[in-house]
Amino acid sequence: GRPAPSPIYTVPISPTRPAIPHGFYCALRANQRGGQSTRRAQERDTTAMAEGKLLLRSFVEVPRDSHFPIQNLPFGVFRRRGQPEGPPRPATAIGDFALDLAAVSAAGLFDGPLLSASPCFHQETLNMFLGLGRPAWKEARATLQKILSADEPVLRDNEALRKNCLVPMSDVEMLLPITVGDYTDFFCSVHHARNCGFIFRGPQTPVNPNWFHLPVGYHGRASSVIISGTDIIRPRGQGHPTGSSQPYFGPSQKLDFELEMAAIVGPGNELGKPIDIADAEDHIFGLVVMNDWSARDIQAWETIPLGPFLGKSFSTSVSPWIVTLDALKPFACEAPKQEPEPLPYLAEKNHINYDIPLEAWIKPKEQSDASIVTKTNFKHM
Repeated sequence: GRPAPSPIYTVPISPTRPAIPHGFYCALRANQRGGQSTRRAQERDTTAMAEGKLLLRSFVEVPRDSHFPIQNLPFGVFRRRGQPEGPPRPATAIGDFALDLAAVSAAGLFDGPLLSASPCFHQETLNMFLGLGRPAWKEARATLQKILSADEPVLRDNEALRKNCLVPMSDVEMLLPITVGDYTDFFCSVHHARNCGFIFRGPQTPVNPNWFHLPVGYHGRASSVIISGTDIIRPRGQGHPTGSSQPYFGPSQKLDFELEMAAIVGPGNELGKPIDIADAEDHIFGLVVMNDWSARDIQAWETIPLGPFLGKSFSTSVSPWIVTLDALKPFACEAPKQEPEPLPYLAEKNHINYDIPLEAWIKPKEQSDASIVTKTNFKHM
């Protein structure tokens, strides 16, 4: 049957503190700045990883500043550049190459019990693969790290297979990796909540009391989720200038961006059967960077009483590569303490977050240089 669409959930990031520099090892060092017990645990984890996966090397040459070492291996979907009618192909990224997973599968290299007979990598999206769940995700990652490692000859020493599977990034066009079945935007950052509340409601009650007790979110428009790099059409709608009694209709004069992270959810659940908080992580495949484009003048006029509508639903850009939670494990850190403590059904046993530096730059059309406007870190969520 047709694979079910994957939902996408987002959390807004607010610029609160300067982020550490980008880089795998910088993030590990930053994680070790906690208290004594945290440092000891992280030192044990770091030692264990250093003895294994962190020292893993690929036969594919990976530039030192690459985002795609063998420790990452994100998942995406591509089409060969210059072939607009060509079929989309699931892939992973290694150095300056996209590894064609359909070609890898056709060669019989996915030989594990969960993927050997599955057609999931011969689809035009990752939905079927995501629907298989975490055991299959782990099997795929382990297989890819094995066949790409410097000591494994199966791909390294087969020139014809290597040329068929490894496609230069310069020759690919990245596509939306999933069919988005649902999209929920969560209001997670207290700094973001306070700033927005101050703008829309004033200083008296910038954050509603319920925000401190439950996940506040709204459903976005799944059909408006687009791949990064897609042109944005300035939306038209109603605005209501301060001091004016009459609204107007026209192009938004306050087009804005939001630096966010989005969680891509896999298997999901049956209607009426909630997922226990202890099992929630098993349903999260990975993360992408997201830009929740916003028309602030339209949003401000329409948002009362039921929240944003057209001001937030015209375009939502996501990055093309999904970084898995397994790849993010070396960046795990303690999450901020929640005050007050949540009700038991929302209380996590392992309260962790990820140390991910985030930046946003803006380059006006008439200028050659970009300027940084936001620096933050996902660990503050």
